Amino acid sequence: QVNVVESGGGLVQAGGSLRLSCAASGYAFSINTMGWHRQAPGKQRELVAGITNGGSTAYADSVKGRFTISRDNAKNMVYLQMNSLKPEDTAVYYCNVNYRTSLGSSSFGAWGQGTQVTVSS
Repeated sequence: QVNVVESGGGLVQAGGSLRLSCAASGYAFSINTMGWHRQAPGKQRELVAGITNGGSTAYADSVKGRFTISRDNAKNMVYLQMNSLKPEDTAVYYCNVNYRTSLGSSSFGAWGQGTQVTVSS
């Protein structure tokens, strides 16, 4: 019902920057928290950054001060600006959209297919 597509990944050198974009489409009564997660080979998927409808943000300690999450509700978009990239940031980055199908319903989570970010030394 809700589709999520990420874009913007690529190969960059350490110290470089990338901006990831995520577009949500389809029907939802409301879209609530949106966020970015990442998964490196052999590792568990981890939260990188999240943002609420009210604009409150949260970041993993490893990216705080370097990454910035933002959203454009009119476009159903969420972004992740990544600066001062490090090799340890290399991972597949996934966009997550939490939504409700009706008022008071449970939240559902929709995930994108992921976009690869590779940071070379």
